[in-house]
Amino acid sequence: MNNSSDIKVLLLSGGVGGAKMAEGFANSRHAESFKIIGNVADDQEFHGLWVSPDIDTLTYTLAGEIDKEKGWGLKNESNQVLNNLNKLGADTWMYLGDKDFATHIFRTGLRQQGVRPTDIASRIAGSYGVEVPILLPTDDCIQTQVKTEDGWIAFQDYFVKWSCLPEVIDVRVSGIEQASATRETLAAIAEADVIVIAPSNPVVSINPILSVPGISEALAQSAAFKVAVSPIIAGETVKGPADRMMQALGYRSDVSGVADFYHGVIDALIIDQLDRTFVPQLAEKVNHVLATDTLMVTRANKVRLSETIIHLYEAACKDSMDADSDNRVKKYDKGSQSDYLLNSVA
Repeated sequence: MNNSSDIKVLLLSGGVGGAKMAEGFANSRHAESFKIIGNVADDQEFHGLWVSPDIDTLTYTLAGEIDKEKGWGLKNESNQVLNNLNKLGADTWMYLGDKDFATHIFRTGLRQQGVRPTDIASRIAGSYGVEVPILLPTDDCIQTQVKTEDGWIAFQDYFVKWSCLPEVIDVRVSGIEQASATRETLAAIAEADVIVIAPSNPVVSINPILSVPGISEALAQSAAFKVAVSPIIAGETVKGPADRMMQALGYRSDVSGVADFYHGVIDALIIDQLDRTFVPQLAEKVNHVLATDTLMVTRANKVRLSETIIHLYEAACKDSMDADSDNRVKKYDKGSQSDYLLNSVA
C-alpha cells in the first residue's frame, strides 16, 4: 500500500453529484494523484453547437466558476444570446449562458477541425486553470436515450425539456457498441490504487462509462480497490431521477438497489448514516460497507468524504493482510462523528 499522499485515485463521475465528489478530492491531500473519467453520454447539439454538460460541470466546479445556486453553468452569467435566439424563434428550453456559449463555440470549432474530444476537454480545462486531468471514456459519440410512452427521446429532452415528468420505460445508450475506450482512460484504470464511483445517477451517468467496450474489462483486470458512494439517501435521490430510472430497470430505489446495480464491479459501498440499518443486509452483497455522512454541502463535507474513502481503502488493505478472516464490526471516531464499517473478508 502506498503512502496516503501517493495513493492514485480515479473518479468515475457524472455532473452535479460527481462534481462535488471531485471538488473534495481536488482539495484533499490526494489532489496531485487524482484523475477523473467523466460521462459524455449526456452530450447533445444545441443551436449547431456541441454541448457536454457533465464535462463542463466538472470543469467549472474545479475552476471555482460554477453557479453554486444551480449546481451547473457558470456564475455571473448573462443571457443576451439566448434571449435573442428566443426572439428569432429558436427553441431555447436548454439554458445556455453567454459565457457558456463561448465554451461550446470553441469545442464545436475544434471538433470540426478533427481534434480529439479528449484533447478538446483538456484544452478547455487548462484554459480555466484546472490541473486535475478530466478524461473522456471514449472519443466516439455515445448518447443516452430514454424510452417513454411516446417513444425514445434524448436524455436532455427528458431531463430538461420535459423536467423528468414522463414515465421511464427503458434507457439505452446509442452508439455504445461502436465506441472504444480512450487510451488515457485505460491507462488511468490500470494505474489507479482506488477507483471511486461518484454519487451520480447509476443509470445515465455511470453506466454509459462502464458500458464503453474495454472499460469493464479494464476494471475487472485492475487490482484497484473499487468503491461506490450511493446517490440515494433514505430511499430518495439528492437530485435528479436516479430512483425512478433504477425502478424502471428493475432495481430497488434504495441502497440495496445501488449494491445490486454495481454487483461484480465494486469492493465497497459507502452509504449515508440514515441508511445504516441496511449495513448487515448489504454486507451479504459487498465485501465492505461503510455508513457515514454522505451529503456534500460545504467544501469541508466534500473533503471529509474523500478522506473517508481513503481511510476505508487503507482499512481494507490492512484487513487483507490480516490472518484473522472472521467477520467483524469496526468503529471509527472522528471528533463528534462516528462511522460504522462492516468488513467481510474472505
